[in-house]
Amino acid sequence: MVIKVVRGNPTPEELAAALAVVQARAAAAATQPSGAPTPRDSWSDPSRIAAHRLPAPGPTSWSRTYWPG
Repeated sequence: MVIKVVRGNPTPEELAAALAVVQARAAAAATQPSGAPTPRDSWSDPSRIAAHRLPAPGPTSWSRTYWPG
């Protein structure tokens, strides 16, 4: 991994802090299992809507079928 300072003149402590953050993010990404659902996957899962109670049958139930009650 090559990191280049493009602008500014960081002190050795600032550079060390920035590198520690980059290394921690890389280590966290490497340890996350590839099959684990991400928050977006869970949010877009259609079963989360289907888990709610269905509307009671009746003459106007067709208008309530999209929104969970």
